[in-house]
Amino acid sequence: MRRVLAGEHSVSALAAKYDMSFAAVQEHVAVLEKAGLLTKQRSGREQPAGGDVTAVRSVASMLTELEQVWRGRIARIDQLIACDIATHPDQVG
Repeated sequence: MRRVLAGEHSVSALAAKYDMSFAAVQEHVAVLEKAGLLTKQRSGREQPAGGDVTAVRSVASMLTELEQVWRGRIARIDQLIACDIATHPDQVG
């Protein structure tokens, strides 16, 4: 994602930088394209892939919100456990 957000790259150029097969990189690109995080434009024989900054920011914002929700839930579970330990210290073990 970092590379396609910085500029367009062909799938073959992306694959050359990683220790994975061209087909595996192509599958990753297809998943990211289906998710709307990158787009491919036909340019002759090549289809350069470019990142959609707006979509990535939207996903990052959503993940931040979910993280806050789950951190609150985990903090509440910690409080409940601490309260239970305080009221029933003989059952800790």
